[in-house]
Amino acid sequence: MSDKKPYAYKPREIEDMSDRAFRFGEGKISGAVACFLGVLSFLAVLCYQYPTYLTTTDLRAAYDGETLKVVLMVGMWGSLLFGLLTFALSRYRRYGAIGVLFTLAAFALGGYTIEVGEVEPSPLSLGLDWLVLTALGSVVIFTFLEKIFPKYREQAILRPEWQLDLFYFCVNHLLIAVLLLVANYFVVTVFGWALNARLQEWIQGLPILVQVLLLVVCADFVLYWSHRVFHEVPWLWKIHAVHHSVEHMDWLAGSRNHIVQTIVDRSIAMAPLYLIGPDKAALDIYVTFAAVQAVLVHANVGIPFGPLKYLVVTPQYHHWHHSTDRPAIDTNYAVHMPLFDKLFGTYHMPSAHWPADYGTTNRLPRTFLAQLFYPFKKS
Repeated sequence: MSDKKPYAYKPREIEDMSDRAFRFGEGKISGAVACFLGVLSFLAVLCYQYPTYLTTTDLRAAYDGETLKVVLMVGMWGSLLFGLLTFALSRYRRYGAIGVLFTLAAFALGGYTIEVGEVEPSPLSLGLDWLVLTALGSVVIFTFLEKIFPKYREQAILRPEWQLDLFYFCVNHLLIAVLLLVANYFVVTVFGWALNARLQEWIQGLPILVQVLLLVVCADFVLYWSHRVFHEVPWLWKIHAVHHSVEHMDWLAGSRNHIVQTIVDRSIAMAPLYLIGPDKAALDIYVTFAAVQAVLVHANVGIPFGPLKYLVVTPQYHHWHHSTDRPAIDTNYAVHMPLFDKLFGTYHMPSAHWPADYGTTNRLPRTFLAQLFYPFKKS
């Protein structure tokens, strides 16, 4: 912004992460892969065995369970293969052993030949299938991007506090059914009176891409102001500060959200979607776009987006929002496009470089429970 005072840029200092790095020939890569695939395979088999309690109704209807059994088969045998490779390399055997044990447990429960258990209607269930599918897709896609196009090359995959953010990732995905139930109740109760059937019919008659653009603009307007309020109201900031306490940005960092923040964000974001009432195809496109962008903007990805960075929120744009550099504090609230930051004077995008440091100016506790109760404690 033109009224910001100039500042001196300093390159970001990365702590030594050599002990966290993955190197070929040590067995750490094969061990981590074996462990990851083994745990996911075991959880996937549980989803097949207890779908009523462990899978989400909407998501279950969207994927082909038989096709995913092929993926499960590849994952299980892959876990065993990488586990054996870890033992052959003689290091990090613990990782390989964990993967093999979970895979053997998955085989004992029926493995990839298991039949889908009886599915009974249930208003609430754990989103274990959502967790498994999202974890697999996110690790494959975003870890690949972060290694091929890294912004901070020295940053390891298992950077500091990755376990904490993985726990947040699991909690957010397991509670997806609860979050959707609360969000649906909120929008119907608060905004049910504002529904307009004629408006929704007219919107559904628009081209799909126009509907998607309308969803992006309306959702971003609501989320911009919600985000800004969480920054500018002190007692709300203590809730949002949990998200900003991340000091190493990568695709997993976006998962660190206080449960109150997650509920509010889901409910607020659903309001414009509910009122607009778009065609299902447009809604599916928007939800997919929003989900991918939410992960990507936190990622350690230095892809130059060119002129596109002035039209959509990119990693560089959102990284500045997480920066502790004074000119960037309380800027870049937009979720999808920089439009509303430009309109309301909160735009900050130095084109030549990225932030020097991330996190909150006052460091928060570093455990899940401590961060859960942090907003409710007196300063």
